[in-house]
Amino acid sequence: MREWEANTAGIPDGYFIRDEVPMTKEEVRAVIISKLRLKKDQTAYDIGAGSGSVSIEMALALEKGTVYALERKNKALNLIKKNVKKFKLNNIEIIETEAPVGISDLPDVDRVFIGGSGGQLAAILAAVDQKLKDAGRIVLTAVTINTLTTAVQELEKLNYQLDIVNIAVTRTKNISNYQMFRALNPVYIISAVKTAIT
Repeated sequence: MREWEANTAGIPDGYFIRDEVPMTKEEVRAVIISKLRLKKDQTAYDIGAGSGSVSIEMALALEKGTVYALERKNKALNLIKKNVKKFKLNNIEIIETEAPVGISDLPDVDRVFIGGSGGQLAAILAAVDQKLKDAGRIVLTAVTINTLTTAVQELEKLNYQLDIVNIAVTRTKNISNYQMFRALNPVYIISAVKTAIT
């Protein structure tokens, strides 16, 4: 059994076809998948899908569900297609668009991951809110204070319950005869649950 076929989140980075397109690292992906609380028959969006690594992990968890991977960059779209083929998945729909354009045309959704927003985070959250079912979840990552602040402000306006964690991963790297620690960029992971309006 290959490692990525095990029923655990955090597929090793090396299993993905990679390029210059940014990829969410395996340790962060494991936390994202945990925070999404996926169920097998749900519908999910991956907005700003990049290399498709989160889409792949979501699709593996959603055995009877569908992932809509939204991405605007041609290089990233090609990479997603290659990774979907490599992992032999048939429950990922790749959507070429710059969100929030196109979100209104998608089916209502249970879970949403936002990995990239192209500076349109407020508009994306507003569009997603119109499609997200009650008790649905949004999980997004932020590597800048600006993104974190915008996410919190907009989600609070929309009356979501928030949970925020900071992930700071340090990996070992062989240098000569030594194993040194090298830190990856810290990432904020914001989890938001939609509360029904009463």
